[in-house]
Amino acid sequence: MASQDSILILGIGNLLWADEGFGVRCVEALNAAWALPANVTVLDGGTQGLYLLPFVTEAKHLLVFDAVDYGLPPGTMKRVEGDEVPQFLGAKKMSLHQTGFQEVLASARMLDRFPESLLLVGVQPVELEDFGGSLRPEVSVKVPEAIEIALEWLSARGVTPRARQPGEKSADDSALSRVAYEQGRPDERDACRIGDVRFFPETN
Repeated sequence: MASQDSILILGIGNLLWADEGFGVRCVEALNAAWALPANVTVLDGGTQGLYLLPFVTEAKHLLVFDAVDYGLPPGTMKRVEGDEVPQFLGAKKMSLHQTGFQEVLASARMLDRFPESLLLVGVQPVELEDFGGSLRPEVSVKVPEAIEIALEWLSARGVTPRARQPGEKSADDSALSRVAYEQGRPDERDACRIGDVRFFPETN
């Protein structure tokens, strides 16, 4: 029997900054491959910060995918659970979205609506300073592993996902889906990815 507890699987990060997009690409891959029951929400949280609070406070169980600076070798996957999650998100912030999500968790606790169980599945990024870039191979290869962790986590909570059939569409067919993003992205020789060239110091 499937669990009827409210479950949220959340990917956070900015997919426009290379490995910062790991969390978003994980939820995209999960949603593309697996159909989930109505009590499970799979959400691209992007960099929305406190706007995610209503979703978090409604969830009894929460799984978060994110790129996290653990101080480990690039591409290393690490699981963190429960009360340790805010500490890891705040230890070495890579971007404002992590500050925002720390505030979400703190607010949920103050409201006494903190999830009963919380799991962070994070990967140590390889590259962030690549505007318009995509996941580096060492990080990209961890997406299927992250999905397997999510499936095991769901199973432990009584949820049995259904594998989507070939050709069955998921909810996300946007221009920022990974296939469209990869195919439509200019080559780095044609578009600078480390900032606005107008503000680079001139070299002689």
